[in-house]
Amino acid sequence: MTDVFVMGSINQDFVLKVGRRARPGETVTDAVLSTHNGGKGANQAAAAALLGASVAFLGRVGDDGFGEPLVRALWEKGVDTALVREAEDASTGTAFITVTADGENAITVAPGANRRLTPQDVSAARETINEASVLVVQMEIPRETVRRAVEVAGEEGTRVVLNLAPPFEVPRAVLVGLDTLVVNEHEAAFLLGHPVEGVQGALEAATDLLALGPRSAVVTVGADGAVYAEGETSGESSEHVPAPRTEVVDTTGAGDAFVGALAFRLARGDALKEAVSYAVRAGAAAVTREGAQGALPTPDVLEAT
Repeated sequence: MTDVFVMGSINQDFVLKVGRRARPGETVTDAVLSTHNGGKGANQAAAAALLGASVAFLGRVGDDGFGEPLVRALWEKGVDTALVREAEDASTGTAFITVTADGENAITVAPGANRRLTPQDVSAARETINEASVLVVQMEIPRETVRRAVEVAGEEGTRVVLNLAPPFEVPRAVLVGLDTLVVNEHEAAFLLGHPVEGVQGALEAATDLLALGPRSAVVTVGADGAVYAEGETSGESSEHVPAPRTEVVDTTGAGDAFVGALAFRLARGDALKEAVSYAVRAGAAAVTREGAQGALPTPDVLEAT
């Protein structure tokens, strides 16, 4: 039986380290370029696998030569990539990431073959999804494909974790099919229609998000960790899980490390509080190294965090 089935994006990341970001119309020189394996789906699958989960992955890459090394890297991390295919006449997904000296990032994505993952592909993978304890999806693939995945998982009782990143309008039918909705402050604000700032704002938002339909909600708050709420909205309250203090090098992979770790521990039967606490440590460990997949922690690293 598979612990975690991840469906999502696979990207080639191009990372520019800069002293500051360019203003409109301005050219900034002296950037340092590096390349990394990425894509939210691939990152989250790798994160769970490196921590000890059995992971299967459904995704698409292009036939441009970039995809095969990305898929091989996932396989080498222990991810079952049998359901990853090349899309004809398509480019592999690409992300252009600017990282400033304080470790903060800005990301622009060209989705490429990730947009070729269809609801029919989900239906064809039904048996593998049904064998998993937890399904993980994000929003770098078509929304109708995400909706079909939630439907398939719900029909067979597989728990669903949706990371609404990047944020898009999603039908209530999708939200009510979720065991856990994971968002950051910006994504929570998008769903709720008002600003969500800091720990106090996230505490209020986590409870408000339950009214949209998910059985639990998690809001990440960067260096301050995460908050969560679960159950019925009536009488429920949210709780803050602080993060350990670490030296920030690059925040690019922190959110994906969090989601992968959360899914792993939920699949193993942890209560939400314990799973969030573990995921917060994984996210904190991921910011101490450069890149996305290259910064994902192993159990030994987490023990030292």
